[in-house]
Amino acid sequence: MANFVQIERGLGPEGRIAVVRFDRGDGINALSPEALRQLTAAAREFEDDAETSVVVLTGSAKAFSAGFDLKDAEGRSRRSMDIGALRRHLQLGPRLTRAWQGMEQVTIAAIEGFCIGGGVALAVALDFRVMARNAHMRVPEIGLGMNMSWQSVPRMLHLIGPARTKQAVMLADERISAEQAYDWGLVEQVSEPGRAYDDAMAFAEKFAQQPPLPMAMTKLTVNRLAHALDDLASHMDVDQFALASLTEDHKEGVAAFLERRKPRFKGK
Repeated sequence: MANFVQIERGLGPEGRIAVVRFDRGDGINALSPEALRQLTAAAREFEDDAETSVVVLTGSAKAFSAGFDLKDAEGRSRRSMDIGALRRHLQLGPRLTRAWQGMEQVTIAAIEGFCIGGGVALAVALDFRVMARNAHMRVPEIGLGMNMSWQSVPRMLHLIGPARTKQAVMLADERISAEQAYDWGLVEQVSEPGRAYDDAMAFAEKFAQQPPLPMAMTKLTVNRLAHALDDLASHMDVDQFALASLTEDHKEGVAAFLERRKPRFKGK
């Protein structure tokens, strides 16, 4: 089985920075079910790591992630699953984002190229985002006849507010440039092309120089206050996703994507 994720520890001041590199070698870093499992396992690798206080997550030089892999064989098997099996399989994404949001370490995403769908869901589960100037984000789920899930809507809401969240999610064909993402508050820093990782590491060094224990406690306090109602607001998104995946519009959306044509939705 291919290993898509590499972890490097002991970097930066006092060796307190770690880097998680996600690279499928396919140029787009699509999130197959196996990639979701490996990225979840990577986050859990730090549960008992007292030596690391900052984790930088980076994709390839061309892409942070193109989102869920609609061409992956296991992913495509969802179409023949019964509702019980489908609901279990759909937990892979929420499990990933919860694992990264719940980390005690400060987390920073370094984004080059494109960050789409599930890539956005993963990025907003981290504490901070550094994005190259020529990179872009897009949330295509509605255009595929699905809802935006993985409990990412409340996370986006905290960052950019209700109107921008609706705009980003509902206007599924529109790219969000790095400058726009910065203006909205979706990313904290814009870098020159090819420099997102270097700037994320420089940002990480500032945190690595702080005392780890009060930093971890502060992160926990802020997260608990900010996200206290998130589960109440988004606990249904897996079932909404499962329901939406049974519609004719979803089948049309995916077919149009694979056939590179404009979809025709009918509200069925």
